[in-house]
Amino acid sequence: MRYTIDGLALQKMLLGAAAMIDKNKQALNDLNVFPVPDGDTGTNMSMTMNAAATELRKLTNPSLTKAADTAASAMLRGARGNSGVILSLLLRGFAKRLKGMEECDGVTFAEALTSGVEAAYKAVMKPAEGTILTVSRLSAAKAVKESAKENCVETVLTAAIARAEKTLAQTQFQNPVLEKAGVVDAGGKGWVFALQAMLIVLQGGEIDYSPEAEVAPQKEQADFSDFDTENITFQYCTEFIISRENDRDPEELRSFLSGLGDSLVLVDDDEIIKVHVHTNHPGTALEEALKYGSFVTTKIENMKLQHSEKVMGETSEPAKAEEPKIAAP
Repeated sequence: MRYTIDGLALQKMLLGAAAMIDKNKQALNDLNVFPVPDGDTGTNMSMTMNAAATELRKLTNPSLTKAADTAASAMLRGARGNSGVILSLLLRGFAKRLKGMEECDGVTFAEALTSGVEAAYKAVMKPAEGTILTVSRLSAAKAVKESAKENCVETVLTAAIARAEKTLAQTQFQNPVLEKAGVVDAGGKGWVFALQAMLIVLQGGEIDYSPEAEVAPQKEQADFSDFDTENITFQYCTEFIISRENDRDPEELRSFLSGLGDSLVLVDDDEIIKVHVHTNHPGTALEEALKYGSFVTTKIENMKLQHSEKVMGETSEPAKAEEPKIAAP
């Protein structure tokens, strides 16, 4: 029984989580109908976790703080999509609680999970129930209760997983979109995969990294043809990172973007502002962002086109709306 973890243990646990999500990314994609039926949650979560994995592999016997901070920083900068950004926030809050520590016991681990949930809810403009937010929140609450009974990381993580799995099954009935599709939330399932992998590694097991490995079989899949492309209100998934170059309050940017679309997630630190938003006017969003600093990265994806490709299984159906025009600064 593992009562505590150090930096090396956390490093291995997070690498295992990255491998688990990568192995199951297509299964997650096939569930992804909320908030938009574009089938990319697994890909986005995998890319986000792999950003952390790349940096973690460079560390040799890291301290607990170093392992946590390295993963959180890499994930924030490499986060893709709504689910990826929320995943990065869960790790960001987790790392914040472990700051300055060399070892983590069960109580602290539960508190770190809770800190991650708080960071995610703070950054998401309009939190929706029946999502990764719900799964992470209730599993963290269970972890806290369990830690009061036994101060053991392994026991706490086991309890968190049990609650996460139970909550995940309920997401289908908490969200009308998921209920229509008859599936659970893709992001929530991705978080369950991450927690499960962390426990496997903590208990001395390994995640098979080979290309042929199947960590978990695909058991369910949404029918994307049940959803009409025209029901996608905001067409462009717009993401960017800007370097902070003045004292303007990022909350002003959050307020501006909230009136421009939905699925808004904004997180900032001393160096950058990371934004994810669904909008019909990505050029307007980028122009406003320039008032806060210079672009580090930008990404715009046409979600109507993604949905059409998911339904048709090919790229022959063009999107009906015009591509965005971005004015020069």
